[in-house]
Amino acid sequence: MAIDKIIVTVMLIIGGVVASFAVFNSVYPAVERSSQAVSSAADVVNDRMTSRIEIIQVGGSGTTVDAWVKNVGAARIGGIEGSDIFFGMDGGVSRMAFGDNSTSPPYWSYQLEGGNAQWGQAVTNRITIHLADSPSPGVYLMKMVIPNGIFDESVFSLE
Repeated sequence: MAIDKIIVTVMLIIGGVVASFAVFNSVYPAVERSSQAVSSAADVVNDRMTSRIEIIQVGGSGTTVDAWVKNVGAARIGGIEGSDIFFGMDGGVSRMAFGDNSTSPPYWSYQLEGGNAQWGQAVTNRITIHLADSPSPGVYLMKMVIPNGIFDESVFSLE
């Protein structure tokens, strides 16, 4: 009779250990994914909180419009080519594609001022909008949205 109790006790202990192991293996990956998701969300929020740009000057000449945009945030801005540039007169604003000299206008390009290789804090970026024709005199809007959604816009006149 005592052997039966020992066998039953051993079987219950083995069953408990196996069940505990199964529960741990199913719960631990979910907890790990949760903590990674929270960490990733915190990184995105931190990036948005430390990013800020300011359009400090806009002017045009011929078929180009130049805008100087300063990084006034604490974060370095990467993926500049992935930014959105909107330009046009009231009611006729359109998104410009990023391009280079081999691209047909309209498109935009950029040059970091001061020989900087990265758009870090306090670095000014010269955005050049290349148009097919000279813009007619009037009031224009230029808006820049960097890849993380932070933006600034400027309303200005071209003569």
